[in-house]
Amino acid sequence: MMGDILSCIAEAVAGSAAWLGRSLSCVCVQRRDSDASSFFDLTLAQEECLQRLQRRIDVPYDSSIIEHQEALRALWNVAFPEEELRGLISEQWKEMGWQGKDPSTDFRGGGFISLENFLFFARNFPKSFQDLLWKREGDRSAWEYPFAVAGVNITFMLVQMLDLEAVKPRTLVGATFLKFLEENESAFDLLYCIAFKLMDHQWLSMRASYMDFNTVMKSTRRELEKELLQEEVLRLEDLPSYKLLSR
Repeated sequence: MMGDILSCIAEAVAGSAAWLGRSLSCVCVQRRDSDASSFFDLTLAQEECLQRLQRRIDVPYDSSIIEHQEALRALWNVAFPEEELRGLISEQWKEMGWQGKDPSTDFRGGGFISLENFLFFARNFPKSFQDLLWKREGDRSAWEYPFAVAGVNITFMLVQMLDLEAVKPRTLVGATFLKFLEENESAFDLLYCIAFKLMDHQWLSMRASYMDFNTVMKSTRRELEKELLQEEVLRLEDLPSYKLLSR
C-alpha cells in the first residue's frame, strides 16, 4: 500500500503534463484567463533577483555532477545524522519518503532547487524539519504523505503559484513576492519552509489521509496567497504561518 502512495504522489511531480493537469498538481498549474494578458512592472533590482532565481529553477538535478552528489549526501546527513548512508543509490532513501532507492528520479519534478530547499529547511529550522520528517506532531493518519516526495511537490507548487517562469509576474501574488525577494535573496527558500509547515498544519486540521493530498495542497496554496496579500505583511517573517516554524 505505501508503495502505491509513493508512486501516486511521485508521478504527480515527475510525470507527464497531462497527468499533472488532472491530478495532484492541478492546484499548481491552473491560472485565470485574465492573468495571461497583464503584467506587473518590476524595478531593475527586482528583475535581477527574479532572473537569478529563474536560473536556479532551470537547473535540473544531475547525478553526474559532484556538487549535486554532495548536496544529496548532505541532505542525508542532516536528516539522519546518526545513520551512515551506504550509497547515493540505496534502499535507505525510502526511510525519508522517496519513491525508490534513487532520489534523483523524484527530483525531476522540482529540479536541483528542490534539494536546495530541503537543505535550507533542515539547516535553518532543524526542529520543524525533523518534526515533519518523523511526523511527531498531531494525531496522524494511518497512511501519511511521504515526506520527501511531498517536499518536491511543494517546490513545484510555489514556482507555479508565484509565476516564476514568466518574464514578469502576471499575478499580484507573484509581484508581491518579488518585493520580498528583493529584500531577501533567500525568500523562496524561506517561503518553502513556511509552505511545508503550513501544509502539514492543514493536513492535521483536516484530519487528512493520503487520498486527500491534493485537497490539502489546494488549501495550502489558497492560504499562502491570502497571507501574502495582507497589508500588514511587510516581510515573509510577518506571515501568520511563519509562526508555525521552530528552530
